[in-house]
Amino acid sequence: MFWKVLIVLIISMIPLVELRGAIPVAVGMDLGLPEWLVLIIAIIGNIIPVPIIFFFARKILNWGSKQKWKPFKQFCNFCLKKGEKGGEKLLKKAGNYGTYFALFLFVAIPIPGTGAWTGTLAASILNLDFKKTTIAITTGIITAGLIMLAVSLGLFKIILG
Repeated sequence: MFWKVLIVLIISMIPLVELRGAIPVAVGMDLGLPEWLVLIIAIIGNIIPVPIIFFFARKILNWGSKQKWKPFKQFCNFCLKKGEKGGEKLLKKAGNYGTYFALFLFVAIPIPGTGAWTGTLAASILNLDFKKTTIAITTGIITAGLIMLAVSLGLFKIILG
């Protein structure tokens, strides 16, 4: 059981995959874990990187964008642009609702490119408050997890009959 839990935890920590991938994988592979446990593990795994991203990612990416090794420099520039683009998208959505509610929605709606990693990087680039950012992202992760669990259970029931 330890390895099954670890699989879900690690998948949910991977950038761009996050719990949006961990939950369908766990349900689809029928790991034998209860759905509520899959959800909790995936949420925890998706939350773990948030403070690290918030406090260190921007600094590392700025440093990396000035390095000589071209693949690393390109990767860092790509991530910075992705974070800036996410920040712009977030501010555009925030118009009527407020920045932190928009951040919540950005993370909660499980579509590609709008997860906790991108949301946290965007919040860091926008110099948002850490505590409010963490609350918005955590509630977004929980919402996305519930959506992905419902979709995964429904989808695999239809496929597997």
